[in-house]
Amino acid sequence: MTSQMDRETKDQYLVVIQAKDMVGQAGAFSATATVTINLSDVNDNPPKFQQRLYYLNVSEEAPVGTTVGRLLAEDSDIGENAAMNYFIEEDSSDVFGIITDRETQEGIIILKKRVDYESKRKHSVRVKAVNRYIDDRFLKEGPFEDITIVQISVVDADEPPVFTLESYVMEIAEGVVSGSLVGTVSARDLDNDDSSVRYSIVQGLHLKRLFSINEHNGTIITTEPLDREKASWHNITVTATETRNPEKISEANVYIQVLDVNDHAPEFSKYYETFVCENAVPGQLIQNISAVDKDDSAENHRFYFSLAQATNSSHFTVKDNQDNTAGIFTAGSGFSRKEQFYFFLPILILDNGSPPLTSTNTLTVTVCDCDTEVNTLYCRYGAFLYSIGLSTEALVAVLACLLILLVFFLAIISIRQQRKKTLFSEKVEEFRENIVRYDDEGGGEEDTEAFDISALRTRAVLRTHKPRKKITTEIHSLYRQSLQVGPDSAIFRQFISEKLEEANTDPSVPPYDSLQTYAFEGTGSLAGSLSSLGSNTSDVDQNYEYLVGWGPPFKQLAGMYTSQRSTRD
Repeated sequence: MTSQMDRETKDQYLVVIQAKDMVGQAGAFSATATVTINLSDVNDNPPKFQQRLYYLNVSEEAPVGTTVGRLLAEDSDIGENAAMNYFIEEDSSDVFGIITDRETQEGIIILKKRVDYESKRKHSVRVKAVNRYIDDRFLKEGPFEDITIVQISVVDADEPPVFTLESYVMEIAEGVVSGSLVGTVSARDLDNDDSSVRYSIVQGLHLKRLFSINEHNGTIITTEPLDREKASWHNITVTATETRNPEKISEANVYIQVLDVNDHAPEFSKYYETFVCENAVPGQLIQNISAVDKDDSAENHRFYFSLAQATNSSHFTVKDNQDNTAGIFTAGSGFSRKEQFYFFLPILILDNGSPPLTSTNTLTVTVCDCDTEVNTLYCRYGAFLYSIGLSTEALVAVLACLLILLVFFLAIISIRQQRKKTLFSEKVEEFRENIVRYDDEGGGEEDTEAFDISALRTRAVLRTHKPRKKITTEIHSLYRQSLQVGPDSAIFRQFISEKLEEANTDPSVPPYDSLQTYAFEGTGSLAGSLSSLGSNTSDVDQNYEYLVGWGPPFKQLAGMYTSQRSTRD
């Protein structure tokens, strides 16, 4: 190499090499060859911006993260030797930032904070491009960086109105009349100072009923008196709208504190149940009392206790403990329930508000039948008896009478239930007997577990006075006769009379009426009677083997009749 080579100037050389033999002699031969030499790159060139000044624009409505523009610094090197990073210098970096696109090696300027045309219309930033990889052999040829200036202009946009404060805190005393001034909010259109703004309250119907706002000047007033005890703070949202462009709306929060006014008198903190023994000694503490106040005092609440008037003052005294409590003491002795069961003490309570308020609370003291120590449960019991006008002995007598009546009532109910149970069992016997003797019709029901007619057929019913007649035979005989003689037959009347006489003289049944119904079937039909009473064949002659072929629904019925037939056989 006879001179310095520069890849950026020429990256490839072609060298022709010749070889000769018999140099200087006749008949010599020679040959040539071409050698290609490629130069590899080293990082010996810094990045360079093409311009010393760049101009970019950004709208004031652009959100954070918006891409403002791209910059590219050129580097004569190739590969990683041309890789670079971008940085922003000086004080503009808090509004704008820059990142490096590793593929294109461009610097991308982005918006880090919102810009405002009315506040600052131009921003100037210094951008530096630095080689990412530096070869130490060429440090003396450095620095391997370049700087340019970027001027960014903010483009004006139609923005919504801007409130003078992000939030407002206002105060107003409770109980003021409607229409009282609470405060004023203010907003203006930064794009055009001459543009008017309209105000409104947008949060909640309840707040609209309590407050209203002048749409032209932003004055907030009350629409009804406020009560701090109901709500000590009210939070409302006020909007400002451009008149020329109603779509441009901004909001601000308004916090309204209701200041307390001493408008509630103090009162007992709870209901007190106070007792005093008949044998109480003078100066005995019978009750400690305290008070509460719904108002919010600027200082700590202070209450003062005293007797409101001279009534019963000879029996009790009030001692203020100077800690918002007071003690009720007996002033004498000799209390008697018979003379006076209750004492009503009017206690006067005064607060330290401005102006101070007082209230009279009545403390009821009940005289109890005890020595000196009060048994609360016993005294409550005595007070209850006194309130209903009964003594202990009278109450015991009343309870005893109620207990006797209850026992007597339960005894009557028990006796009646026992009687009904006995009579019902006898009725069941009669019904079951009637079913056995009169009802010969069968059924096809599948569920016959609850009524086993075979057991009833074999049950023997004993009569002490005389054996019953075989009703089935008589009914068959009478039925055949009735087909000829009709319902006025003397034979049928005789049968009914005998049945009536038998029922009246039967001593084995309870003394109640029994209704038995007998009816004639119609005569004159060509088809004849379909009743089993008029059949020429009896149950004994019937063959019930065909019931087995009817299937599972008639299995129980078939078993009953086949078992009956086999028993008779």
